Amino acid sequence: MATILPPPSKRQRTANAERAREQQDVGSIPDDLGSIRVQFFDQATGKSTGGPVSIPVADATVKNLELLVNSLQGNDASERVPYRFTYQSTVTETDKSTASNTIDIANDLYQSLLLPGLKTTEDSISLQYTPQAIFRVRAVSRCSSSIPGHGEAILATQFSPSSSSRMASGSGDNSARIWDCDTGTPMHTLKGHSSWVLVVSWSPDDSMVATGSMDNTVRLWDPQTGQPLGQPLKGHTKWVRSLAWEPYHLQVMGRPRLASASKDATVRIWDVVSKRIEMVLSGHKGSVSCVRWGGTGRIYTSSQDKTVKVWDASKGTLITTLTAHAHWVNHLALSTEFVLRTAYHDHTGNAPSTEEAKIGKAKERFDQAATINNQVVEYLVTASDDFTMYLWEPTSSTKPVARLLGHQKQVNHVTFSPDGLFIASAGFDNHVKLWNARDGKFLFTLRGHVGPVYMTCFSPDSRLLVSASKDTTLKVWDIRTGKLKEDLPGHQDEVYAVDWSPDGGKVGSGGKDKAVRVWRH
Repeated sequence: MATILPPPSKRQRTANAERAREQQDVGSIPDDLGSIRVQFFDQATGKSTGGPVSIPVADATVKNLELLVNSLQGNDASERVPYRFTYQSTVTETDKSTASNTIDIANDLYQSLLLPGLKTTEDSISLQYTPQAIFRVRAVSRCSSSIPGHGEAILATQFSPSSSSRMASGSGDNSARIWDCDTGTPMHTLKGHSSWVLVVSWSPDDSMVATGSMDNTVRLWDPQTGQPLGQPLKGHTKWVRSLAWEPYHLQVMGRPRLASASKDATVRIWDVVSKRIEMVLSGHKGSVSCVRWGGTGRIYTSSQDKTVKVWDASKGTLITTLTAHAHWVNHLALSTEFVLRTAYHDHTGNAPSTEEAKIGKAKERFDQAATINNQVVEYLVTASDDFTMYLWEPTSSTKPVARLLGHQKQVNHVTFSPDGLFIASAGFDNHVKLWNARDGKFLFTLRGHVGPVYMTCFSPDSRLLVSASKDTTLKVWDIRTGKLKEDLPGHQDEVYAVDWSPDGGKVGSGGKDKAVRVWRH
């Protein structure tokens, strides 16, 4: 009797379907479509690059469009810049009563525009281009060191803005630690808090580390020596939940300021040199969950009273209150967060020598990241327990740009990609979701975790995302395809905190198993 093969498993069926789809896709551009006229526009300035160009439809792939834009700009083969192309469809094409839609050109013009019927070969197409990161970050794939030292769960981790060799972590054992990630050894233990350290934050110029704790104080430390810088900053009456440094290009030279958000419903602005409270931002009616200091001199705070407030950082006055959420607002993120955190440090590791040059470079990097159509724009995204997120542009309107729906449970964490083009959100429904940061359109659901996802972090080149979960793993995702790139098991228990170093070299994570783990390629 012949052996009957068992029916294919679900995994085999999905793999076969995927393979069949890929085989269909290959060579699916018809050869007889002739040419199409394309004109390129710079998304930052809105200016056109060269005149309209006629391109054969069969050759209108993203790679060829990249070559074309580079040659129109006169770049050598050695200085080729990778670009991302988008098409703004007007109101009449999509029959919408609202604003225009942005369509990403994923592979080629045929699949993105001609096949859906948005354009024909008779039309002239205006494509907007934005440069992508020139350097490429490789996915971390192995745990290079697991460093014990903390006596309780690790609640926060952050790399130094200047390099991937130093990382700070805050823990439930009332201490923060600074680690040497190159050798996998502890450098300094920052002792002084009398309760859990909930948040750690490096100053943008790499000269100080601030820690906020459940003992209601903020402390400042010298990362070179591990010594405290003066007395703790006292004033809050409940836990300190979030910290934000004043952006480097806005600081008065030698007088950096720090904002701390607390469960006592206030935000306090500290002069870290004289250790005095400069201003108290009071107005929230519930615990302030998150604070961010924007590059245009505004402070953004989210609270459990369901509101987000925007404050003037120089006067300490309330500019506007953003109300849309129906439950606690857990987290907020700024589109310029990455350049504000790293100030004048970039992936080359060459820092300017003079103060003026440092401020100049920090300002230039901020302007470059925030300029869209010749305007400096900071987008804001907020995540809430009402299962939704909202995308805002607070400078122009108190109404949200978009409502981001899709999570089935509370949304715990949101973050913008360093290039400001993507938003990643992590929820208690075990999913990470990716969104377009310009219009809030949904892109992918990253499925793979089997427990709530606590935190996500983009790689500095915006091509990869790492997520940390209750299921004890970290996962690295490819942003372009929405597929899992690396699965990183290794932690013995829930992973609460994760950070990708600003130079792209390492990922640091910490959690309930009390060990800091450093991952690299």
